[in-house]
Amino acid sequence: MTEPTHATMESHPDILEMRERHTWAERAASTPAAQAVEAISLITGLYLAASAWIVGFNGMMTLAVSNLIVGVAYAVLMGGFGHAYERTHGMAWAAALLGVWTIIAPWVVSGAVATKRTIISNVIVGAVALVLALAASALAQKAAPGSRGSRGTTARAGR
Repeated sequence: MTEPTHATMESHPDILEMRERHTWAERAASTPAAQAVEAISLITGLYLAASAWIVGFNGMMTLAVSNLIVGVAYAVLMGGFGHAYERTHGMAWAAALLGVWTIIAPWVVSGAVATKRTIISNVIVGAVALVLALAASALAQKAAPGSRGSRGTTARAGR
């Protein structure tokens, strides 16, 4: 009868690549710029979620619900970058799409919601959300291992 073998983490064939990725992620997420982008993004998402009540267009339910859902999604998406940076920085493009949606939403959602206050609020917060998402993506690309401003190769790329 054979005894089961229990492999340890140190014997994992990709341990060096995994350590390099973890080090890169920690370094990228701990920079002041990345932390500032994450904090401002979280505030932007929360503002977007509550904007219908802050600006006063909560009677326009289609846009209010759209902003609520998109704002919460944006805050969760961008707020998660600090906790799992190496896996979530690529989702910054999804956050950028949420910013674009926020800009065009007053004209796209059903109902007569394209008023001066909804347009101004959504265009400004959408532009801020878009810029922050692009900044998060740029910071991730800049900090990528083996690169100088663009996504580089990892230890396994040569295999």
